[in-house]
Amino acid sequence: MADTADVIVIGAGIIGAATSFELAKAGYRVLSVDANGDAGMGSTAGSCAIIRVHYSTLDGTAFAYEGYFYWRDWADYLEVADEAGLARFVQCGALVMAVEANDYLRKHKRYCDELGIPYEDWDAEAILQRLPQFDLSCHAPAKRMDDAGFGEPTGGSVKAAVFWPTAGYITDPQLASHNLRRAAEAKGARFRFNARVAEILQQAGRVAGVRLADGAEIHAPVVVNVGGPASYKLNELAGVTGDMTISTRALKQEVVHVPAPEGMDFEANGFVMSDSDISVYSRPEHGNHILIGSEDPECDPRDWVDPDDYDTNFTDQWTHQAYRYAQRLPTLGIPSRMKGVVDLYDVSDDWIPIYDKSALPGFYMACGSSGNQFKNAAIAGKMMAALIDYCEAGNDHDTSPLQFALPYIGRALDVGFFSRRREINPESSFSVLG
Repeated sequence: MADTADVIVIGAGIIGAATSFELAKAGYRVLSVDANGDAGMGSTAGSCAIIRVHYSTLDGTAFAYEGYFYWRDWADYLEVADEAGLARFVQCGALVMAVEANDYLRKHKRYCDELGIPYEDWDAEAILQRLPQFDLSCHAPAKRMDDAGFGEPTGGSVKAAVFWPTAGYITDPQLASHNLRRAAEAKGARFRFNARVAEILQQAGRVAGVRLADGAEIHAPVVVNVGGPASYKLNELAGVTGDMTISTRALKQEVVHVPAPEGMDFEANGFVMSDSDISVYSRPEHGNHILIGSEDPECDPRDWVDPDDYDTNFTDQWTHQAYRYAQRLPTLGIPSRMKGVVDLYDVSDDWIPIYDKSALPGFYMACGSSGNQFKNAAIAGKMMAALIDYCEAGNDHDTSPLQFALPYIGRALDVGFFSRRREINPESSFSVLG
């Protein structure tokens, strides 16, 4: 006999688990299925879990600022304990270099002024007061080590940066997902792990559930695709890609994990950083280490892969990222043994997520997170629950998009911003910066 639910959520990563929690709070009988062994064990586990509010669009900035408050008030949001403990938000702030590549953050500051987001302008002296080991010479455009002129300053120096205090990182992204699993279960949601979806069931012109790889069927009138890097395969299974102007695919990413230089307590005194002059971002890590990721400059090849069959080993990309960062921090010691993370982004065409219905009634998607939506998990889950309520009540979200209230900041968001049928947004950074 087939299992039944009101809603099946495919994927129990950070956004999938948050969506299950919010739907369960709204009174739905929720069953979450995930191919991995527990919540957050897929690409979420490899996330740098950075919490920040600076985005290249006004709506993206508002969404991220709203998302910050759920991490600040994490225990209150969950309303339940977790025997594994609660994920910790380290609110160390974020420092972003104001350089030509980001138009000296003029747009970002304008958005923050409009939304009432606090920030501080730092000059070069203030940067070096906090980071005396830094060399502020400009190196743009970003290069790879085998490019002519790598490591040689290109003239001038970084003269300013913006510091956002409402930023930081989550120490354990998988634990945060587990917290949401427990919160969802406390509201009645169920989770089924090691369960791979093989078919999206349909009946009478709408979704009817899923068939798993082991042959088991689960019947439900609503299915939500939060499949992360595999989301495009689920959309193909559902037959809903035909009217999508924005597509998604899986992109391999490598994150460098190196010790901070001797005498530099980056874990205690550092912060999240974005440096578009050398096209890397970084954050502190436990054990006084530094995590270094790429901001996807033109010089870095993009390795699009099959999420079910890709090389999980480090490549020379690791070395290029480490040495690019060393241009800013010359005393950085780079170990011969590569450590860090190799994982996937679920990337949309404009690096802005899709939170939407689909052409198949009852089938919804929260995909294309593009490496920049971990921070928004709670509010994304809340918005998906509202979107499902809205559409299942008979409203046409395509022609009359849901206007969603962001509770903390008191602003309405046109959810059509995240439409699968939107035009590519020219305001995007077209990178992990969103």
